[in-house]
Amino acid sequence: MSLVVGVASSSGTMGLDGKDPDVSEDINPKSMADDETGGEAVEKKISRHMSESSMYTTEDEEDDETESKIQLGPQVTLKEQFEKDKEDESLRRWKEQLLGSVDINAVGGKTWFLSTSITTESLDPEVKILSLVIKSPERSDIVLSIPEDGNPSSPWFTLKEGSRYSLTFSFQVSNNIVSGLKYANTVWKTGIKVDGTKQMIGTFSPQLESYTHEMPEETTPSGMFARGSYSAKSKFTDDDNKCYLEINYTFEIKKEWPAT
Repeated sequence: MSLVVGVASSSGTMGLDGKDPDVSEDINPKSMADDETGGEAVEKKISRHMSESSMYTTEDEEDDETESKIQLGPQVTLKEQFEKDKEDESLRRWKEQLLGSVDINAVGGKTWFLSTSITTESLDPEVKILSLVIKSPERSDIVLSIPEDGNPSSPWFTLKEGSRYSLTFSFQVSNNIVSGLKYANTVWKTGIKVDGTKQMIGTFSPQLESYTHEMPEETTPSGMFARGSYSAKSKFTDDDNKCYLEINYTFEIKKEWPAT
């Protein structure tokens, strides 16, 4: 999910002690071996139990999670990228298509000319998140301010329970191609992780015009246990694990939309 949370949907299927009432603790290994169908059923229940339990990750544990990383090659300037395999006509045309129309005023640096003027000397791409907007068919757009320190005032926004919404953001890329721009959002309630979202946005070339990306539409949870205050963290990173924006914020889910 994007900014909000599918509030602890597994709580209704788990006991107070965190055990799945559907999974028997008395499992006879012999009967499991004799009955292949029954063994598969038990295995599925145990797997589901572990999957549900994994939702309850504390905020401290979130930072300790590790993922397998793709080993990337050395970063080069745009000029060097174009000069590689420059005798290959198909590759040259593909690179031109990838960059599109790039204005030097947007990317800075020294220029060289292919069909457009582009940056040549800066290795590191820059991504600036220009706007974050929550859209809902039930009300006018909620434009979120982005503080420089990444810590907006609390609560950052309030949503109505059971409402449809989507997050739209615009951003600008300069200096170099940004590879594998990603959006990640993690939500906690009372210190317990209740939702986590990671979405690949894509690879973008530097240009004067901003890009716009809209997340899939979601529906906020509803009910007494869904309403309340949440803490969350959103991050924009790339394949090099460079972070362009990190926002730590709180939001609320209430019975009605706030007055406009």
